[in-house]
Amino acid sequence: MRAALALALLAAGARPAFAHGGAADYLGSAETWTTDPFIVVPLFLAGALYWIGTLRVWRRAGHGRGVKRYQVACFWGGWLALSAALLTPLHWLGERLFTAHMIEHEIMMTIAAPLIVLARPGAAYLWAFPADWRPALGGVGQVRALAALWRWLTDPLGATVLHAVAIWAWHAPALFEAAVRIQAVHWLQHASFLVSSLFFWWALIYGRARERGYGAAVFYLFATALHTGFLGILLTVARKPWYPVQTAFAAEWGLTPLEDQQLGGLIMWVPGGMGYFVAALALAALWIRRSGALGGKGGGHALRAP
Repeated sequence: MRAALALALLAAGARPAFAHGGAADYLGSAETWTTDPFIVVPLFLAGALYWIGTLRVWRRAGHGRGVKRYQVACFWGGWLALSAALLTPLHWLGERLFTAHMIEHEIMMTIAAPLIVLARPGAAYLWAFPADWRPALGGVGQVRALAALWRWLTDPLGATVLHAVAIWAWHAPALFEAAVRIQAVHWLQHASFLVSSLFFWWALIYGRARERGYGAAVFYLFATALHTGFLGILLTVARKPWYPVQTAFAAEWGLTPLEDQQLGGLIMWVPGGMGYFVAALALAALWIRRSGALGGKGGGHALRAP
Protein backbone atom coordinates (compact mmCIF):
# COMPACT_ATOMS: atom_id res chain seq x y z
CA MET A 1 0.00 0.00 0.00
CA ARG A 2 2.76 2.42 0.90
CA ALA A 3 4.55 1.72 -2.40
CA ALA A 4 1.29 2.22 -4.30
CA LEU A 5 0.80 5.49 -2.46
CA ALA A 6 4.30 6.61 -3.47
CA LEU A 7 3.57 5.77 -7.10
CA ALA A 8 0.33 7.74 -7.00
CA LEU A 9 2.05 10.68 -5.35
CA LEU A 10 4.74 10.73 -8.03
CA ALA A 11 2.07 10.93 -10.71
CA ALA A 12 0.05 13.56 -8.88
CA GLY A 13 2.74 15.44 -7.02
CA ALA A 14 5.49 15.66 -9.61
CA ARG A 15 3.30 17.68 -11.93
CA PRO A 16 3.10 20.65 -9.55
CA ALA A 17 6.86 20.49 -9.22
CA PHE A 18 7.16 20.80 -12.98
CA ALA A 19 4.58 23.54 -13.09
CA HIS A 20 6.31 25.66 -10.47
CA GLY A 21 9.83 25.39 -11.88
CA GLY A 22 12.83 24.88 -9.61
CA ALA A 23 14.65 21.62 -10.05
CA ALA A 24 12.26 20.49 -12.77
CA ASP A 25 13.08 23.53 -14.93
CA TYR A 26 16.80 22.97 -14.38
CA LEU A 27 16.35 19.39 -15.58
CA GLY A 28 15.65 20.72 -19.07
CA SER A 29 18.93 22.64 -19.32
CA ALA A 30 22.08 21.51 -21.09
CA GLU A 31 23.95 21.55 -17.78
CA THR A 32 22.19 18.38 -16.68
CA TRP A 33 23.81 16.30 -19.45
CA THR A 34 26.94 14.39 -18.44
CA THR A 35 30.15 15.91 -19.79
CA ASP A 36 32.63 14.03 -17.61
CA PRO A 37 35.37 12.83 -20.04
CA PHE A 38 35.88 9.68 -17.96
CA ILE A 39 32.39 8.63 -19.08
CA VAL A 40 31.92 10.38 -22.43
CA VAL A 41 35.24 9.29 -23.93
CA PRO A 42 34.94 5.54 -23.14
CA LEU A 43 31.38 5.47 -24.47
CA PHE A 44 32.44 7.31 -27.64
CA LEU A 45 35.43 5.01 -28.16
CA ALA A 46 33.30 1.90 -27.57
CA GLY A 47 30.87 3.01 -30.26
CA ALA A 48 33.50 4.26 -32.71
CA LEU A 49 35.66 1.12 -32.48
CA TYR A 50 32.64 -1.13 -32.93
CA TRP A 51 31.51 0.86 -35.97
CA ILE A 52 35.00 0.74 -37.55
CA GLY A 53 35.40 -2.97 -36.84
CA THR A 54 31.97 -3.84 -38.24
CA LEU A 55 32.65 -1.94 -41.47
CA ARG A 56 36.00 -3.71 -41.91
CA VAL A 57 34.50 -7.15 -41.33
CA TRP A 58 31.67 -6.47 -43.78
CA ARG A 59 34.07 -5.07 -46.35
CA ARG A 60 36.03 -8.33 -46.18
CA ALA A 61 33.27 -10.92 -45.69
CA GLY A 62 30.20 -9.21 -47.10
CA HIS A 63 27.36 -7.26 -45.55
CA GLY A 64 25.79 -9.14 -42.66
CA ARG A 65 28.55 -11.78 -42.51
CA GLY A 66 31.11 -12.18 -39.75
CA VAL A 67 29.13 -9.69 -37.70
CA LYS A 68 25.44 -10.42 -38.14
CA ARG A 69 22.81 -7.73 -38.48
CA TYR A 70 21.00 -8.77 -35.32
CA GLN A 71 24.29 -8.44 -33.42
CA VAL A 72 24.74 -4.91 -34.72
CA ALA A 73 21.16 -4.07 -33.67
CA CYS A 74 21.76 -5.54 -30.21
CA PHE A 75 25.02 -3.66 -29.73
CA TRP A 76 23.61 -0.28 -30.68
CA GLY A 77 20.49 -0.92 -28.64
CA GLY A 78 22.67 -1.68 -25.61
CA TRP A 79 24.98 1.24 -26.32
CA LEU A 80 22.05 3.65 -26.58
CA ALA A 81 20.52 2.29 -23.37
CA LEU A 82 23.84 2.71 -21.56
CA SER A 83 24.21 6.23 -22.93
CA ALA A 84 20.67 7.07 -21.82
CA ALA A 85 21.51 5.93 -18.29
CA LEU A 86 24.87 7.70 -18.01
CA LEU A 87 24.78 10.77 -20.28
CA THR A 88 21.23 12.10 -20.29
CA PRO A 89 19.60 14.15 -17.50
CA LEU A 90 18.47 10.83 -15.99
CA HIS A 91 21.92 10.57 -14.41
CA TRP A 92 21.68 14.11 -13.00
CA LEU A 93 18.23 13.31 -11.66
CA GLY A 94 19.54 10.04 -10.22
CA GLU A 95 21.87 12.01 -7.97
CA ARG A 96 18.84 13.83 -6.52
CA LEU A 97 16.05 11.27 -6.61
CA PHE A 98 16.38 7.68 -5.43
CA THR A 99 13.68 6.53 -7.83
CA ALA A 100 15.62 7.85 -10.83
CA HIS A 101 18.78 6.24 -9.48
CA MET A 102 17.02 2.86 -9.46
CA ILE A 103 15.77 3.37 -13.02
CA GLU A 104 19.33 4.16 -14.07
CA HIS A 105 20.65 0.96 -12.50
CA GLU A 106 17.92 -1.23 -13.98
CA ILE A 107 18.57 0.14 -17.47
CA MET A 108 22.24 -0.73 -17.13
CA MET A 109 21.79 -4.22 -15.69
CA THR A 110 18.66 -5.57 -17.37
CA ILE A 111 18.64 -3.77 -20.74
CA ALA A 112 22.10 -2.52 -21.75
CA ALA A 113 24.17 -5.45 -20.42
CA PRO A 114 22.17 -8.34 -21.98
CA LEU A 115 21.92 -6.54 -25.33
CA ILE A 116 25.68 -5.95 -25.44
CA VAL A 117 26.30 -9.59 -24.52
CA LEU A 118 23.92 -10.80 -27.25
CA ALA A 119 25.92 -8.68 -29.71
CA ARG A 120 29.16 -10.58 -28.93
CA PRO A 121 31.19 -7.51 -29.99
CA GLY A 122 34.62 -9.11 -29.63
CA ALA A 123 35.12 -9.82 -33.33
CA ALA A 124 34.15 -6.30 -34.37
CA TYR A 125 36.45 -4.79 -31.75
CA LEU A 126 39.34 -6.99 -32.85
CA TRP A 127 38.95 -5.86 -36.47
CA ALA A 128 38.89 -2.22 -35.39
CA PHE A 129 42.63 -2.43 -34.70
CA PRO A 130 45.44 -2.62 -37.30
CA ALA A 131 45.99 -6.04 -38.86
CA ASP A 132 49.44 -6.34 -37.28
CA TRP A 133 47.93 -6.04 -33.81
CA ARG A 134 45.15 -8.61 -34.19
CA PRO A 135 47.15 -11.83 -33.65
CA ALA A 136 48.57 -10.54 -30.37
CA LEU A 137 45.23 -9.17 -29.18
CA GLY A 138 43.42 -12.34 -30.18
CA GLY A 139 45.97 -14.42 -28.32
CA VAL A 140 45.41 -12.67 -24.99
CA GLY A 141 42.67 -15.14 -24.17
CA GLN A 142 45.14 -18.00 -24.51
CA VAL A 143 47.26 -16.80 -21.59
CA ARG A 144 46.76 -19.47 -18.95
CA ALA A 145 46.13 -17.13 -16.01
CA LEU A 146 43.72 -14.96 -17.96
CA ALA A 147 41.91 -17.99 -19.36
CA ALA A 148 41.48 -19.38 -15.84
CA LEU A 149 40.20 -16.03 -14.59
CA TRP A 150 37.75 -15.84 -17.50
CA ARG A 151 36.44 -19.35 -16.77
CA TRP A 152 35.86 -18.38 -13.15
CA LEU A 153 34.19 -15.07 -13.96
CA THR A 154 31.90 -16.66 -16.54
CA ASP A 155 31.00 -19.72 -14.48
CA PRO A 156 27.21 -19.55 -13.96
CA LEU A 157 27.39 -19.86 -10.19
CA GLY A 158 30.41 -17.57 -9.82
CA ALA A 159 28.95 -14.89 -12.11
CA THR A 160 25.59 -15.02 -10.31
CA VAL A 161 27.23 -14.66 -6.91
CA LEU A 162 29.46 -11.82 -8.15
CA HIS A 163 26.43 -9.99 -9.55
CA ALA A 164 24.49 -10.51 -6.31
CA VAL A 165 27.38 -9.26 -4.16
CA ALA A 166 27.67 -6.11 -6.29
CA ILE A 167 23.95 -5.37 -5.96
CA TRP A 168 23.63 -6.02 -2.23
CA ALA A 169 26.95 -4.44 -1.22
CA TRP A 170 26.28 -1.18 -3.07
CA HIS A 171 22.80 -0.92 -1.52
CA ALA A 172 24.28 -0.95 1.96
CA PRO A 173 23.48 2.57 3.25
CA ALA A 174 27.11 3.57 3.88
CA LEU A 175 28.30 2.63 0.39
CA PHE A 176 25.21 3.96 -1.38
CA GLU A 177 25.44 7.31 0.39
CA ALA A 178 29.16 7.51 -0.40
CA ALA A 179 28.33 7.01 -4.08
CA VAL A 180 25.93 9.96 -3.92
CA ARG A 181 28.43 12.25 -2.20
CA ILE A 182 31.62 11.33 -4.10
CA GLN A 183 31.63 11.28 -7.89
CA ALA A 184 34.49 8.77 -8.18
CA VAL A 185 32.66 6.33 -5.90
CA HIS A 186 29.51 6.86 -7.94
CA TRP A 187 31.31 5.84 -11.14
CA LEU A 188 32.83 2.86 -9.32
CA GLN A 189 29.33 1.81 -8.29
CA HIS A 190 28.12 2.00 -11.88
CA ALA A 191 31.18 0.15 -13.17
CA SER A 192 30.57 -2.62 -10.63
CA PHE A 193 26.95 -2.99 -11.71
CA LEU A 194 27.79 -2.97 -15.42
CA VAL A 195 30.80 -5.28 -15.32
CA SER A 196 29.20 -7.81 -12.98
CA SER A 197 26.04 -7.85 -15.09
CA LEU A 198 28.05 -8.36 -18.29
CA PHE A 199 29.76 -11.39 -16.76
CA PHE A 200 26.40 -12.61 -15.43
CA TRP A 201 24.60 -12.43 -18.76
CA TRP A 202 27.56 -13.85 -20.69
CA ALA A 203 27.79 -16.82 -18.31
CA LEU A 204 24.11 -17.63 -18.72
CA ILE A 205 23.78 -17.03 -22.46
CA TYR A 206 27.13 -18.22 -23.84
CA GLY A 207 28.95 -19.90 -20.96
CA ARG A 208 28.67 -23.33 -19.42
CA ALA A 209 24.99 -22.74 -18.65
CA ARG A 210 24.39 -22.94 -22.40
CA GLU A 211 26.40 -26.14 -22.66
CA ARG A 212 24.11 -27.65 -20.02
CA GLY A 213 21.06 -26.85 -22.09
CA TYR A 214 20.11 -23.54 -20.40
CA GLY A 215 18.59 -25.34 -17.41
CA ALA A 216 21.18 -23.82 -15.09
CA ALA A 217 20.66 -20.41 -16.69
CA VAL A 218 16.93 -20.54 -15.96
CA PHE A 219 17.62 -21.44 -12.33
CA TYR A 220 20.14 -18.63 -11.82
CA LEU A 221 17.89 -16.08 -13.50
CA PHE A 222 14.99 -17.01 -11.23
CA ALA A 223 17.32 -16.89 -8.22
CA THR A 224 18.50 -13.40 -9.24
CA ALA A 225 14.93 -12.21 -9.75
CA LEU A 226 14.05 -13.48 -6.28
CA HIS A 227 16.93 -11.92 -4.37
CA THR A 228 16.75 -8.57 -6.18
CA GLY A 229 12.99 -8.60 -5.69
CA PHE A 230 13.49 -9.25 -1.99
CA LEU A 231 15.81 -6.25 -1.76
CA GLY A 232 13.18 -4.19 -3.56
CA ILE A 233 10.55 -5.37 -1.06
CA LEU A 234 12.76 -4.36 1.87
CA LEU A 235 13.11 -0.88 0.39
CA THR A 236 9.39 -0.67 -0.34
CA VAL A 237 8.11 -1.67 3.12
CA ALA A 238 10.77 0.22 5.10
CA ARG A 239 9.39 2.46 7.86
CA LYS A 240 12.14 5.07 7.51
CA PRO A 241 14.57 6.17 4.78
CA TRP A 242 17.80 4.21 4.50
CA TYR A 243 19.50 6.89 2.41
CA PRO A 244 18.93 10.37 3.87
CA VAL A 245 21.52 12.02 1.59
CA GLN A 246 20.11 10.43 -1.57
CA THR A 247 16.49 11.25 -0.71
CA ALA A 248 17.13 14.79 0.59
CA PHE A 249 15.83 16.38 -2.64
CA ALA A 250 12.64 14.30 -2.85
CA ALA A 251 10.40 17.22 -1.83
CA GLU A 252 11.39 19.08 -5.02
CA TRP A 253 9.63 16.31 -6.95
CA GLY A 254 6.49 16.09 -4.82
CA LEU A 255 7.65 13.16 -2.68
CA THR A 256 8.77 12.65 0.90
CA PRO A 257 12.14 10.91 1.38
CA LEU A 258 10.38 7.70 2.44
CA GLU A 259 8.06 7.76 -0.58
CA ASP A 260 11.03 8.28 -2.88
CA GLN A 261 12.75 5.24 -1.39
CA GLN A 262 9.57 3.15 -1.54
CA LEU A 263 8.97 3.97 -5.18
CA GLY A 264 12.59 3.12 -6.00
CA GLY A 265 12.19 -0.19 -4.19
CA LEU A 266 9.01 -0.89 -6.15
CA ILE A 267 10.87 -0.30 -9.40
CA MET A 268 13.60 -2.74 -8.38
CA TRP A 269 11.02 -5.25 -7.20
CA VAL A 270 8.58 -5.31 -10.15
CA PRO A 271 10.07 -3.96 -13.44
CA GLY A 272 13.61 -4.96 -12.46
CA GLY A 273 12.62 -8.47 -11.42
CA MET A 274 10.44 -8.81 -14.50
CA GLY A 275 13.51 -8.39 -16.72
CA TYR A 276 15.13 -11.46 -15.17
CA PHE A 277 11.87 -13.43 -15.28
CA VAL A 278 11.32 -12.68 -18.97
CA ALA A 279 14.88 -13.75 -19.78
CA ALA A 280 14.37 -16.94 -17.75
CA LEU A 281 11.19 -17.76 -19.66
CA ALA A 282 12.93 -17.12 -23.00
CA LEU A 283 15.82 -19.42 -22.12
CA ALA A 284 13.40 -22.01 -20.75
CA ALA A 285 11.62 -21.99 -24.12
CA LEU A 286 14.95 -22.51 -25.90
CA TRP A 287 15.81 -25.28 -23.48
CA ILE A 288 12.51 -27.08 -24.09
CA ARG A 289 12.76 -26.62 -27.87
CA ARG A 290 16.32 -27.93 -27.93
CA SER A 291 15.40 -30.88 -25.72
CA GLY A 292 12.47 -31.66 -28.01
CA ALA A 293 14.65 -31.46 -31.10
CA LEU A 294 17.24 -33.78 -29.60
CA GLY A 295 14.52 -36.15 -28.44
CA GLY A 296 12.99 -36.18 -31.89
CA LYS A 297 16.32 -37.02 -33.46
CA GLY A 298 16.90 -39.75 -30.95
CA GLY A 299 13.41 -41.14 -31.55
CA GLY A 300 13.98 -41.13 -35.30
CA HIS A 301 17.19 -43.12 -34.90
CA ALA A 302 15.40 -45.58 -32.65
CA LEU A 303 12.70 -46.17 -35.26
CA ARG A 304 15.27 -46.80 -37.96
CA ALA A 305 17.33 -49.16 -35.82
CA PRO A 306 17.07 -52.82 -36.82
